[in-house]
Amino acid sequence: MSLRLSTLILPHLRWHEGGRSTWTRAEELGFHTAYTYDHLSWRTFRDGPWFGAVPTLTAAATATERLRLGTMVTSPNFRHPVTLAKELISLDDISGGRITLGIGAGGTGFDATALGQEPWSPRERAERLGEFVPLLDRLLTEDAVSYEGDFYSAHEARNIPGCVQRPRLPFAVAATGPRGLRLAARYGQAWVTTGDPKLFETGTPEQSVAALRGQAEKLGEACAEIGRDVSELDKVLLTGFTPDRQRPLESVEAFVDFAGRHRELGFTEIVIHWPIPDSDFAADEKVYERIATEAPALLA
Repeated sequence: MSLRLSTLILPHLRWHEGGRSTWTRAEELGFHTAYTYDHLSWRTFRDGPWFGAVPTLTAAATATERLRLGTMVTSPNFRHPVTLAKELISLDDISGGRITLGIGAGGTGFDATALGQEPWSPRERAERLGEFVPLLDRLLTEDAVSYEGDFYSAHEARNIPGCVQRPRLPFAVAATGPRGLRLAARYGQAWVTTGDPKLFETGTPEQSVAALRGQAEKLGEACAEIGRDVSELDKVLLTGFTPDRQRPLESVEAFVDFAGRHRELGFTEIVIHWPIPDSDFAADEKVYERIATEAPALLA
């Protein structure tokens, strides 16, 4: 089974002070996709520079030619399906059909309260995503959509000419719970996970692998419920949040070992964070570039 290698570039650099060169370097290194976080601010970066995902991806689309681009992930915390659909169609057009939408329920971070609302409970986040994804699917595939839901509405929303990618750009649905996995099974072209967050601090790599195996099996069950072959979905692992943390980036050999173990679980894409000094994503840039250029051949 082939394994694609992608990267995640945080939107924390000014475009003309390292931002542009990072995205073009990602293409030069041969990454399959370069994603960025779709947040208003994020964790320890809250009090520093942080730029919007859609404008950043638009700029990256004009600076690159082959590299796929995407969000990892967009959530309903501050997005509405109608306005998001218009932005995605425009972005897909500008990029020539190179956009993937990573989408998930969101969390309780800064995005959850930035618009003045109280944080939603896990149940409400799941319910909102359950309405958000099907409506977005319609908005990206139909010329005109009207809809009245519990959380979102659309009144004769027009989205002509639609996406360059047909019938629409791919959804990569981030999910670990049953509701999210059912959404991934029905609407996703890919499934995304970061592993089991309960294992991050005190778990072992072996426990993490077992947890990921369990998640993948539940995805298979969700697909079977609707008669879909689970092999139709790409399985994406966003690294940096398992007990291994950044250890797979310590050497090419360490990464190949890590990636190989997860390929055996059925993962088809591994995403590694672009190194950021003095952060949770600090890594040796020379080793990182060696991983990007050497590991895919060793995993072929």
